[in-house]
Formats: sequence, C-alpha cells, structure tokens
Amino acid sequence: MTFVRACGLSELSEDTPKRVELDGTPVSVVHTEGEVFAINDICSHANVSLSEGEVEDCQIECWLHGSAFDLRTGKPSGLPATRPVPVYPVKIEGDDVLVSLTQES
Repeated sequence: MTFVRACGLSELSEDTPKRVELDGTPVSVVHTEGEVFAINDICSHANVSLSEGEVEDCQIECWLHGSAFDLRTGKPSGLPATRPVPVYPVKIEGDDVLVSLTQES
C-alpha cells in the first residue's frame, strides 16, 4: 500500500472537513472523535463536494440533499443516497496525514 501526504495534522480543525486532491482524486480529510478519516469527496447521489458539509457522530453530511456518509465505511445512513462512497486508509507520521488511495470499502 502506497501512502501519500494529504496535509498536516495541524491544518485540520475538529469536525471541519478539508478537501485535498491526491493523484487527481478529490478526498475529504476529517479529524473527528480523536481520529483522522479520508473519504472520497464526491457524493454518490449528486456530483457535489462532501467537504462542504457538516460532520457529526462520525458522519459527513452532503449539504445539497442531506444524505450522511459514515466516515469509517462510506455507507450512507439515509436517502436520497443509496451507494457508499470510497474510504481510504490513513496513517499519521509526525504532523503528516498520509492517505492511501487503495480503497478499504
């Protein structure tokens, strides 16, 4: 598994998604509940950025239609989204947040 630097841990605010682009893939990096998660930044229901939504209870909500996606699994918790979005492995080295675009789900 190859990890690339997405951002610095110090750049992340609790429960505030940060959009980054890794090898042409839009990724939302989220620091919440003491962990850092990486999830594909495009809603599976509509072509909008998830990083513009709210984070609560380890979920990121699409601002357009209100579907929320679990940051651990990418699965939607309700309609209108029915398909999960990819989530990616994350590791922290010092202040670096490293993400692998190899999908966990």
